[in-house]
Amino acid sequence: MRLPSSIFVSVSLFTAETTAALYLSSTYRSAGDQIWQGLTLLFTLVPSVLVQLTLTFIHRDLSRDRPLVLLLHILQLGPVVRCLEAFCIYGSVGRVEEPYVSITRKKQIPRRGQSEEVERQVGQAEGKLFTHRAAFARTSVIQAFLGSAPQLTLQLYICVLQQGVSIGRGTLMVISLLSIVYGALRCNILAIKIKYDDYEVDVRPMAYLCIFLWRSFEIATRVVVLVLFSSVLQLWVLPVVLLNFLVFFLYPWILFWQSHSPFPENIEKTLTRVGTTIVLCLLTFLYAGINMFCWSAVQVKLNDPDLINKSQNWYRMAVYYMLRFVENASLLLLWYIYKTDFYNFICAPLLVLQLLVAYAIAIFFMMVFYQFCHPCRRLFSSSMTQGLWDCSSLLCLMCNSDSPQNRPMGKSVLEPSSPTTHKEPANDRVHDTASDTTDDIPNDTTYDMLDDTIYDTPNEMGNNIVGGINGDIGHIVSCNA
Repeated sequence: MRLPSSIFVSVSLFTAETTAALYLSSTYRSAGDQIWQGLTLLFTLVPSVLVQLTLTFIHRDLSRDRPLVLLLHILQLGPVVRCLEAFCIYGSVGRVEEPYVSITRKKQIPRRGQSEEVERQVGQAEGKLFTHRAAFARTSVIQAFLGSAPQLTLQLYICVLQQGVSIGRGTLMVISLLSIVYGALRCNILAIKIKYDDYEVDVRPMAYLCIFLWRSFEIATRVVVLVLFSSVLQLWVLPVVLLNFLVFFLYPWILFWQSHSPFPENIEKTLTRVGTTIVLCLLTFLYAGINMFCWSAVQVKLNDPDLINKSQNWYRMAVYYMLRFVENASLLLLWYIYKTDFYNFICAPLLVLQLLVAYAIAIFFMMVFYQFCHPCRRLFSSSMTQGLWDCSSLLCLMCNSDSPQNRPMGKSVLEPSSPTTHKEPANDRVHDTASDTTDDIPNDTTYDMLDDTIYDTPNEMGNNIVGGINGDIGHIVSCNA
């Protein structure tokens, strides 16, 4: 049984950030900065309350007679008590004989086209530790993106206005950045375990390193861009933030209404329809908070029984990063145009270039993770590079079809082509590429970019369609040349 080290890290970051925030708020009070004191306390207490509610909800303490635990949660000491309880359970393993055990079956990651099932006995203590780990994985995400991310943005903004970094503020900023990166890492691992729940997933250290570097560059760049933009255009930062937040908050609900699915009733038996609606709103609120600062590995899907989208959609990820890169570049351009004399001591063009390069480095580590370090990459129906290449080809095809000289040809691409018009070399080339990137996959899988619906099609028909489209694309490119 593994040591519950992830629980210890989560509680340590939570305790350290809360302590540093309380100390910094006291310094703001002494200096007479009541606005900064109030915002610092707000970004500390609100996520703390949400963490207590999440732990109580997951462990179902309201339906159990545990008044002392509930009192400690009210005093905001719930994570500390849960951590001590988890280590007590870990220390008691092997000392007390358990009355019964359960048997779980997990598939191994397929190698050379074969996958074996492994049976394992899980005792009561290990089951309780699993519940604790799952609870703290979710609370780490809540603490990171509903508390640490706004806190880091606020403190960095204060540093820019006051042109200095105090020891207390610098300490809180470092802890907040570590908390955000750790929460994003737990979100990635949680997404992998939810999507591939039937498999025995083993995340290697190199995967953790790639995720850490990916999230560090992505989140740090995003926070700096928002702070720079808000320092020169204070009135415009609120519409930018609200637009981002509303888009990601409403997007899962729009997909849910388009699917015409019944209202989810299986979240918790004791919840009423109003309570279920509140829980779903909090879930989409967290989802919007994550996407405000970085790509959310856990994609919410309200019409799914688990409320999580388990399909891998490269198109959505590619569109997100392209739009986010354009948005960051636009915000930096506006900052460069309207920057004041305060920024004369720095080289503004070099800073803009460094931030854009840092975001590109984050995308690079993300691609390295999914291409080489993802523990379940053998289960992908298509590789990430192939998916991104298909997305870029689709965008180029749409641009060519919109131009006046290519509109008649764009129509022929959308129409199904006859087998006699296929070009054999193009078909062979596509078939070879697909076979190299989809080893150990029994059938082809087609993704819908809008609702992530997966359609299984026969291999012959898929090859004919791909060959036809590839031949038409080649014809358009040759005409444009």
